[in-house]
Amino acid sequence: MKLSFIVPPCFDHKQAAERTAGCTRVVYLAPNIYELSVAAVLEQNADDTVEYHDFVYHHTNEKEFDNFFAADKSDIYFMWTVNLSIPTDLSAISVIRRHRPDVPIVLMGPGPTHFIKKCLVDKNVYIVRGEPEATVAELVEVLRQGNKPENIAGVSYLDESGKIVNNRPRPLIKDLNSLPFAARHLAGDARYHNPKLKTSPYTTLITSRNCPFQCIYCVPSSLSFAREIEFRRENGRKPTIGFRSLENVEKEIAMLAQQGYKAIGFMDDNFIWNEERTRGLCDIMVRYNMVWGCEARVDAITEPIAKMLGESNCRYVDLGIESFNDDILAYIKKGITSADIYRAIELLKKYNVPVKLNVLIGSSPLETRETVIHTLKEAKKLDVDQVMFNIVSPFPGTEYYKICKENGWIEGDDYVPTDVQRESILRLPQLSAREMEKLLFRNNLSFFLSRRFISKQLRRFRSPGEFIAALKALKLKLFG
Repeated sequence: MKLSFIVPPCFDHKQAAERTAGCTRVVYLAPNIYELSVAAVLEQNADDTVEYHDFVYHHTNEKEFDNFFAADKSDIYFMWTVNLSIPTDLSAISVIRRHRPDVPIVLMGPGPTHFIKKCLVDKNVYIVRGEPEATVAELVEVLRQGNKPENIAGVSYLDESGKIVNNRPRPLIKDLNSLPFAARHLAGDARYHNPKLKTSPYTTLITSRNCPFQCIYCVPSSLSFAREIEFRRENGRKPTIGFRSLENVEKEIAMLAQQGYKAIGFMDDNFIWNEERTRGLCDIMVRYNMVWGCEARVDAITEPIAKMLGESNCRYVDLGIESFNDDILAYIKKGITSADIYRAIELLKKYNVPVKLNVLIGSSPLETRETVIHTLKEAKKLDVDQVMFNIVSPFPGTEYYKICKENGWIEGDDYVPTDVQRESILRLPQLSAREMEKLLFRNNLSFFLSRRFISKQLRRFRSPGEFIAALKALKLKLFG
């Protein structure tokens, strides 16, 4: 069988949805290792041919996209769908149906895991809910035989009468080491670059799945979010964390080094757990001479860990701080204080580890114009390398969605997918949606066009190409 993974172009002439973090539009492209992990599982069957077509990377227009399906004869198509990409992916299904009315189409990711009814547009669309690898492997075998997936855990579909069938949930994968490494080779000659690392070839990698903390607004990476939506639906709580062993991680990094990769962005929802595991991961990065970056909580940054990061080519740490206001931090159950933020930044700067702060506007009804401006002033005063300002979106499946829904704080009365880097659908007691959007834009201009930020970044560029790539990313961030 011929199995094809599809990343459709954006049909509304906006930037395409970013499908790994899952809640923004693309600023810089990165490989979607989540669907490439599923592709790797399917490649284990030598009788099948697996292909990967990223029409966003190749700037494919709508006519070229249509022409592809007029000629292509794949037996099954797969798409990794996030909330923001649902309109695009439903349009892509319409294009496929013009040429292949009966071909099976499999949707994975957080979008279809939650919005089951919206995504099941016909009887040949199948949804893989939650963690996808084992479910997809079983589903392909059933579809190969021309049968319906009546007994496959983790699948939703329409029966012959058009009724939605939600099969029982699938247990989480217990041994992540058993999974093959993401099939990055399917991306062909695609070359990715992360402006924060300024080194390529670049790829992404995860060493764990999910996070145990209880932040009320949190939308983790799109794989973890799909996993969490499905698990909460059945169990009423967050799923357990899945870890890969250090030995397994090292095997993949050794392979990547041999293939010529020089930079890795770790996509773990929380990369730093304790000093022992962090030391092991840092040692691996040194052994293979990789530059890298990660996401971490501020309360995980101890002095020994900051030192390890500084000595192992760590070029950025993304810290989710959301606000410098202690009342807001307490309300959103962040589990940190502003003192923790200051201490973590001080330690990282002491060991020359670049810091990126993630600030979330509107994560609490306590948010005001003054608290947003205060957070910007503190971020500037601390002289960190980057700040990403986003507006919270009340994602279904989060505690904050329930709070906003009950209080009538969502414009239009219910959630619609939005780009959190630009748009708001919230009307909080002390801050309207339009006020949040204006504050977001002004904060971005104030930070990224400041003399201090520009001069610091210019000193780090080692080639005109790095400068141009960063400039393009900044333009997309500010103006779309």
